[in-house]
Amino acid sequence: MSSPGVQLQVEDQQVVMDNGILQVTLSNPDGLVTGIQYNGVDNLLEVLNNETERGYWDLVWSVAGSAGTKGIFDRMEGTKFEVIVENEEQVELSFSRTWDTSLEGKLVPLNIDKRFVLLRGCSGFYSYAIYEHLEEWPAFNIDNTRIAFKLRKDKFHYMAIADNRQRFMPLPDDRLPDRGQVLAYPEAVLLVNPVEPEFKGEVDDKYQYARENKDNRVHGWISNDPPVGFWQITASDEFRSGGPLKQILTSHVGPTTLAIFHSVHYSGEDLILKFGANEAWKKVFGPIFIYLNTLTTEGDDPILLWENAKKQMINEVQSWPYDFPASNDFQSSDQRGNVSGRLLIQDRYVSEECIPGDGAFVGLAPLGDIGSWQRECKGYQFWTRADKDGYFSINDIRTGDYNLYAWVPGFIGDYKYEAAFNITSGCNIDAGNLVYEPPRDGPTLWEIGIPDRTAAEFYVPDPNPKYINKLYVNHPDRFRQYGLWERYAELYPDGDLVYTIGTSNYTKDWFFAQVTRKKDDNTYEGTTWQIKFKLESVDGSGTYKLRLALATAHASELQGFTTYAERRIVEAVQGEDRATMNIGIGWRGLNEEMERFKDRMEFTKLKTNQERTEPH
Repeated sequence: MSSPGVQLQVEDQQVVMDNGILQVTLSNPDGLVTGIQYNGVDNLLEVLNNETERGYWDLVWSVAGSAGTKGIFDRMEGTKFEVIVENEEQVELSFSRTWDTSLEGKLVPLNIDKRFVLLRGCSGFYSYAIYEHLEEWPAFNIDNTRIAFKLRKDKFHYMAIADNRQRFMPLPDDRLPDRGQVLAYPEAVLLVNPVEPEFKGEVDDKYQYARENKDNRVHGWISNDPPVGFWQITASDEFRSGGPLKQILTSHVGPTTLAIFHSVHYSGEDLILKFGANEAWKKVFGPIFIYLNTLTTEGDDPILLWENAKKQMINEVQSWPYDFPASNDFQSSDQRGNVSGRLLIQDRYVSEECIPGDGAFVGLAPLGDIGSWQRECKGYQFWTRADKDGYFSINDIRTGDYNLYAWVPGFIGDYKYEAAFNITSGCNIDAGNLVYEPPRDGPTLWEIGIPDRTAAEFYVPDPNPKYINKLYVNHPDRFRQYGLWERYAELYPDGDLVYTIGTSNYTKDWFFAQVTRKKDDNTYEGTTWQIKFKLESVDGSGTYKLRLALATAHASELQGFTTYAERRIVEAVQGEDRATMNIGIGWRGLNEEMERFKDRMEFTKLKTNQERTEPH
C-alpha cells in the first residue's frame, strides 16, 4: 500500500505540511517551527514555551570592528512566505527576509531564505537556508548560526549523541537558582536539589556534550511514553566551519537539540566570520534532516530507536548530495566534481622508501596558507580519510577553486599541495602521488606523546568528587569532566610539572592540558613546565631543534618558552662529555627569550597540549 501524498494547508498565521506520518506547523511568514505532530503526540516541541521558542534558525552578529564574541541575537524571522514546490511527492516552503540600507544597524546585512521540505513517505523533514551578502552592503561579523529545537521536558528524558555517550538527563528545572548552583561559568551548574534525587551532586554543562565535526552525524532524544525518537541528522559537514576537527555543540539539557553550522565555541575570536565592505558572499547551510521514529513492536527497548537512527543516518549520508532541494544554489551530484590520488610520506629517518599515508586526513578547502582550513569559515570543505595504502577519493565537491590539504596522524605538521584545483561540473581529477615531507632536521632524540592532534595519550586526572558527570566516570572522554584545570594545582601545589626523559612516562606524568594555576585568592598565575634530559655528547657548533605539535581546542599559542640549555652546552664543550639540559614551557606572555632561543634549541617532535577551558 502506497503512502499518502503530501498535503499543504496555508492559513494567515500558520502553514501546515502533512504526509500522513507527521505534521509540521510553521508560523507565517516568520518560518518558526511551532508544532510537530507524530505518533499520537499533538506536539513534540515544548508546548510550555512561547511559539517563538520551539524550533528556529538563529544567528549572532555584530557590526564590523566589534570586540569579543557576544553579538546581537537574531531569530531570523521571515517577512515573505512562498510555496516553492507543491505536489504529492514533495512540498518545499520558503520563508525569506530581504535586507536594504534602511535596515543598517538594525538587522544583519544578509538576504536570508529559510527552506523546509517534506517528502512522501518520509518520517521526518528537512531544512536548509541560503545566506547572501551583496557587494555594496556594509561590513559585519557572524559569531554563530544554527537551528535549535526545544522538546517537551515531560517526555524527552534520554539523550544519545554516540554509542558510549548517552544517558538519562536532568530537567531544565534543575538548573534554576533554587535547585542548581552556577559554577565558574553560567553553562556549568552543580545540581544541589534536583527534581530527581539521582542527579544530586552532578554537574550539568552543555559543553560536555560537544563533538568534532567529523563525528557529528546524528544525535537526539528518546521519549519512553510513548516511545518516540527525535533525531538531528547531518549527512555532510561540507557547510560547517573549521574543518573536521572543529568541536561543536550537539544536544543538551532543555531538552534541546542543535544543528550548528558556524560557531566560535572553543576557538573565540579566531573563528568569527568577518565580512568587509563590498564583499559579496553566498552560502547554503544544510539541508539537515529531523528524523522521527517509534518502536514497531510493543515492549521493545526504546534504545532500539537510537540503533534505528544510526541506520537512517547511513542512508542519509549515502544519499548526499540530495536530489530534492529546489534552490539552484544547492548543487546536485551531476553538477559537482571529484578528486582522487595517493598521499605518501617521505621521512628518511623513518624509512628509505616513501611511506603510505595510512589514515591521513585529506581535504579540499578554500584557497589559503598551510593549515588555514582550521580557521576557514566562509566557504565549503570536503574531507576524507586515506586507506592503509594512502589512496583517497573526495567526491561530490562543489564547483570552485580549492587547495588540497592533509595531515597524517603520527607525523608532525600540515601538508598543502602547491597548485590549486579548479572543480568543474562532472570533473574527475587524478592528483597522482602526492608526497608529504614532515619537517625534519635530524634524528629524533626524544618524544613526548604522539602528534595526532589529541591529548588522549596523556594523563587525565579524576575529577573533584564534588563535580562529577556520571557519564564520564571511567570513560574514554573523561577529559570532559568539569573543573579538571583545578586538579593541576592540587597535583602540583608547590611547583610545576617536571618531566625527565627516560624516567617519566607521559601517560602518567604529563598533564593532559597546560593550564594556569588557581591561587588561594581565586586569581590565576602562569605555569612553567620543565623537561629535563641528557645528551651523551654535544656539538657546540651544531643546531638543535625542538618541535612542538600543539593539540588544542582553542586557537591558542605557546606563550613564554625559555631554555636553560645554552649555559650548560658551553660547560659541556669546555670539559664535559655529557650535558643535562632543562627546557621550560610556560603559559605566559611571549617574551624576548622565545625569540632568542626558538631557532637554537629545537628537538624534533615534542607535543604539548594547551586545551583552554574557558567557555565561549
